[in-house]
Order: sequence, then structure tokens, then C-alpha cells
Amino acid sequence: MITIEVLIDAPVAAVWNHFITPDSIQQWNQASDDWHTPLAINDFQVGGSFNYRMEAKDGSFGFNLIGVYDQIEEHQSMVYFLEDGRSVNVSFEAIGDQTKVVEVFEPEAVNPIELQRQGWQQILTNFKLFVERSF
Repeated sequence: MITIEVLIDAPVAAVWNHFITPDSIQQWNQASDDWHTPLAINDFQVGGSFNYRMEAKDGSFGFNLIGVYDQIEEHQSMVYFLEDGRSVNVSFEAIGDQTKVVEVFEPEAVNPIELQRQGWQQILTNFKLFVERSF
């Protein structure tokens, strides 16, 4: 399992909403400035699915991140399974006026673990920056 986290200067309700709202997801869901998410569909309920289209801005590569929600505890946590069966657990902890977000996920077998950790951490850091600018 790989664990990443951030501490965001915003209350948990605002953080939660930006994490699940398609318009927000399109703004922060990339690991670098040369990537973007032109499409985000999110049926946020247990048994609901999501589909985030992630692409290089130059059109050279892209993929869909697809998953299904297994558990949701509003403003606290969510568990989902990616299309390939890997699980992801995301927790949200209110710490005063801040929110700690922790993601724990199963690595895939193609890319080195450290590369996966760095990519997911950069996306989560972009999320933090987006939320703090929006709040």
C-alpha cells in the first residue's frame, strides 16, 4: 500500500465538496502543468461510478481513470475500487480550521512504486493549492 497526505487550510466541508465536484476535479486533477482533465463524471454514491479523462495537453497520451464507490462516510472517508480492482481509501480529518487528507492505495504493477507515489502526491498537492485558492 502507498500512503500520501496533505494538510489543507480550509474546513472539511469545503475540502470534501471540492474533492467530489466534477467542475473542481477538472481544475486540480493533474500531476503536472502539461496534463489536464478535460472530462470528469462523478456519480457520488455507494455503487456509483466515476470517470476522469486525463490527457497530456499536447494530445500525445491520455487515459480514463474509472472506479466505483464502495463506502462513503460524508466529510470523513470514502473507499473506491479502480477499474483494475485496486482499492483506494481517502480520509478527511478536521483539525481546527484545517483538513488533513490521507489517501492509501494499492500500487499497480507497471510503474515503479516511487513514481506512483510522486504522481499521486503531486495531484493531491494540486488539490490542496486549488482548495486554498478557492476558499
